[in-house]
Amino acid sequence: MSLKQTIEEIVEKHLPDETHFVVDVQVIEKGPKPQVKILIDADGGLNIDTCALLSRHVGEEIEAKELLSDAYILEVSSPGLDFPLSSKRQYMKNIGRNLKISLLDGTEVEGELISVDQSAIQIGVKKKPKGEKAKEEEVSIALDQIKKSIILVSFK
Repeated sequence: MSLKQTIEEIVEKHLPDETHFVVDVQVIEKGPKPQVKILIDADGGLNIDTCALLSRHVGEEIEAKELLSDAYILEVSSPGLDFPLSSKRQYMKNIGRNLKISLLDGTEVEGELISVDQSAIQIGVKKKPKGEKAKEEEVSIALDQIKKSIILVSFK
C-alpha cells in the first residue's frame, strides 16, 4: 500500500461522522520538508475546529507509525471554490449553484446544477436563439464525460 493510501485510511478513520468525507490527499515529497495536504468536506459544511481536530489525530498517528522519517508539513482544509468537484457527493452538496464544466471532448458547458443521479448530472443551460428570449434547457451530462467542474461565484 502506498503512503498516500495509508494516510487516506488514517484520515477516514478519524473523520467525526458519516457526513464528513475525504476529497483528496496529496503527499508531496519534494522540497526541504515533505508536505501532506488533506482536503475534507461535509454534507452540511465544514468548520475549522473539525480541521484542527483531524489534523491533530492524523499527525499523531503518522508520527506513531513513523510514516515520514523527518519533519513534515501537515495541512488539513476544505477544498476552495476554485478546487474542481471530484465526487458525486460534492455535486449533491452544490445543487442550485452555477458550474462551469469542461468535458472530455473539449467542449464547455455553463449552467445551474439541478440534480445528480448515479451516473449523470442535470444542469439548466440558458439558450438564446436569435431574436428570441433566453430559455433554460435541461442538459444531462454523464459523470464519466466530465474532465473538470468548477463552481462559478456570483456576486449578485
